[in-house]
Amino acid sequence: MAGTEAGAEVDAVVVGSGPNGLTAAVTLARAGLSVRVYEAAATVGGGARTGELTLPGFRHDICSAVHPLGAGSPALSALPLAEYGLTWVEPPLPLAHPFPDGSAATLARSVEETAGSLGEDGDAYHSLVEPFLGRWADLAPDVLRAPLDGLPCHPGLLARFGPPAMAPAALLARLFRGEPARGLIAGLAAHAIAPLGSPATGGVALLFALAAHDVGWPFPRGGSQALADALAGYLRALGGKIETGRPVGSLAELPPARAYLLDVMPEDLAALAGDRLPERYAARLRRYRHGPAVFKIDYALYGPVPWTAEDCVRAGTVHLGPSIEEIGAALRAACRGSAPRTPFLIAAQPSLFDLTRAPENRHVLWVYGHVPNGWRGDLTEAVEDQIERFAPGFREHVLARATAGPAEIEARDRNNIGGDIAGGRCDRLRLMFRPVLARVPYATPDPAIYLCSSATPPGPGVHGMCGHHAARTALRRVFGVTE
Repeated sequence: MAGTEAGAEVDAVVVGSGPNGLTAAVTLARAGLSVRVYEAAATVGGGARTGELTLPGFRHDICSAVHPLGAGSPALSALPLAEYGLTWVEPPLPLAHPFPDGSAATLARSVEETAGSLGEDGDAYHSLVEPFLGRWADLAPDVLRAPLDGLPCHPGLLARFGPPAMAPAALLARLFRGEPARGLIAGLAAHAIAPLGSPATGGVALLFALAAHDVGWPFPRGGSQALADALAGYLRALGGKIETGRPVGSLAELPPARAYLLDVMPEDLAALAGDRLPERYAARLRRYRHGPAVFKIDYALYGPVPWTAEDCVRAGTVHLGPSIEEIGAALRAACRGSAPRTPFLIAAQPSLFDLTRAPENRHVLWVYGHVPNGWRGDLTEAVEDQIERFAPGFREHVLARATAGPAEIEARDRNNIGGDIAGGRCDRLRLMFRPVLARVPYATPDPAIYLCSSATPPGPGVHGMCGHHAARTALRRVFGVTE
């Protein structure tokens, strides 16, 4: 067990209480360190918060909603979060991808059910995922890490995963002949918010598919806030302290500590650290590139969405984009600086399966489409036109809506700069090598300062792995704690 050195008021300080910041703090506290967390917002959670955005009694997830990587996270699954209020709700169907004719491709826990929804491509899909089925616990730790940070635990399995994972989604989709399978792959890859021709977008699609089969696509009962609250509760039980409503403008404002872990974007790390970082390194952080934004709408509804495809009623998540061509065009437009005419939408309908989310016989719907970073327009009409294609009469079910363009998305969470919820661009190889190309991307030239946000590998998603890896790096380098 490490102890606080003379001159240090606390062993470690964490700035930011998103899932990565809280996971970093928990990892340090479990090693016996004294930890303090500082959060600018009034509540913990960052991108994992829940609030009444529309009407009283309707609880909406402010940013993230569905957490396949959270339920399957090697870091989070090792923690006793159920003892602090976290309960995962698993819909009967993780994902439905409907088509205007009333049919749907489905991503089910069962590979056979999934393959059966893909028609002529069922066998090809089964062949793609079969080598990795039942191996999530082996695969996830090697995939959800920095590529150059140490040797993989299961090199053979990772080597087999590598070729399809490094492929662009557009290339991976060529394994299939029919539009249902091609559209399903494109929709899964679109979570990276990068063009479908970008390397490693195939890996995003494959990872989400494998998560559905092995751990599901669940969400926390009561909303994403429950996950953040469980992490905060466990941290406090370990002796950690959290101060909310406490913005930080400089590390000089914080108590003396042996290590500082910052759940912030790279340019904010440069500003907080000031002259503690070499100017050349700080300049690279200030040039960090952010990706496309999202335009998000939260709905309070009279009743369930009137989907044409029956499978959508069983699904926690619904993807709305009937072809790989349409999905690809929407992503290209957002990446090139224009709003798509027909947006690809990711929707979540938690109140179908969690009665705590809305008043009796009422529902919430969470949906977003992609737009350029910093875009100032209104995508509401295009979003609702797209929903109406698959759920005629949807607008008649709307009690209230809360829209959030890029500026509002950033205002809710400073890390979502320009409305970018992915922690930076994910095209080319930026998903894996961020914020700079380095063997250990969590460390900085100052041995006491570490970056633990989604601007480090493995990137976006509510999994806590960025914070976990940053904390482990600090434990080794600062506190001499080895595993």
